[in-house]
Amino acid sequence: MKPIRTALFAPGIKDKVMGKALESGADAVILDLEDSVPLASKAEARTLVAKVIDGVAAAGKADGPQIYVRVNGAQTGLLADDLAAIVRPGLNAILLPKVESVEEVRDTAAAMAQHENSQGMKDGSAEIILQIESALGVHRCYELIKASARVGGTCIGVAQDGDLQTDLGCSWSIEGTELLYARSKVLLETRAAGPDICPIDGVFSALSDEAGLIQDSRLSARLGYIGRTVIHPKQIAPVKQAYAIPADQVAYYSKVVTEFDAALKTGAAAIVIEGKLVDYAMFQRAKRVLAVAALDK
Repeated sequence: MKPIRTALFAPGIKDKVMGKALESGADAVILDLEDSVPLASKAEARTLVAKVIDGVAAAGKADGPQIYVRVNGAQTGLLADDLAAIVRPGLNAILLPKVESVEEVRDTAAAMAQHENSQGMKDGSAEIILQIESALGVHRCYELIKASARVGGTCIGVAQDGDLQTDLGCSWSIEGTELLYARSKVLLETRAAGPDICPIDGVFSALSDEAGLIQDSRLSARLGYIGRTVIHPKQIAPVKQAYAIPADQVAYYSKVVTEFDAALKTGAAAIVIEGKLVDYAMFQRAKRVLAVAALDK
């Protein structure tokens, strides 16, 4: 899955909002068929979302945002119709909400394969991002990821008063203490599942609290997340700022890569840079940080 800093939600029932989202500067746009769409409007939203995806595919912009669709969960009875409508050229991934069982993942992957085939798409063109939004989802995170090779990422639900907080019965604070274990476990198990599986943090729902958004995003970045979902275009710039690798770190790790590469050519595999030991482990860390920093260019 392509790493991202920001993924902007846009209600699938509002075509103008979806159009503006595509021009927002977000790395990905999540066309939503789930919580932001009333039950009576689901069919109309599918049609509108399919039209947007077709437009993106026809435009063929290589530098445009990734196109994700949040479908309705398997337990709703709406998922099959969602997939039939939106698995088409131009779709990069679906967000599968409230996922808790291996069977949900496998059945969804199989249905996507059938629709890709009928659309003349390459098998595996569209990935699955698992939305981890319950205690059971957190508990089973690793096995859910491993249920299908189509899974390209996870997205934990950390919104205040959201599904995960409700299921856990915990409080919520800007310090993040209450959800720290769940956030860390999902991050750890996503990383353990493979280097190409991308962990995305969830939304910060207080639209008027930019300082809180930045504080929470910096905590998320320290844990190891490299980006998150957002619910308004005004959150994009602060989030990118919060996740960006500081310039002094970029300079230091660039120095590590340059000097360690030079040392290897002389037969040395352990050197000191700015008073710190650098060996192969630190060298690999430096290359990984610089790869993430490339997202900010």
